[in-house]
Amino acid sequence: MTTKLTLYSDKNLIAQVKAYAKEHNTSVSKIVNTFFANLLQSQQGNHAESKITDSLTGILKGKEADTASYHHYLEKKYL
Repeated sequence: MTTKLTLYSDKNLIAQVKAYAKEHNTSVSKIVNTFFANLLQSQQGNHAESKITDSLTGILKGKEADTASYHHYLEKKYL
């Protein structure tokens, strides 16, 4: 379902966006819809990444994490 949305913007900007849309065989509505969809998707993605990062913060505090230890771990796991 679609609905009408009225936006106010700079006259020159609107002219440029309309020219861009015509050049790329699309509409201003599709450009705005794509922008909104990408904005919401990136916010949800960043929120998920933030939760993961927050859960891992401090997990190695007080532990030694170097390349040799990592290689040793991989050898034990796969050999």
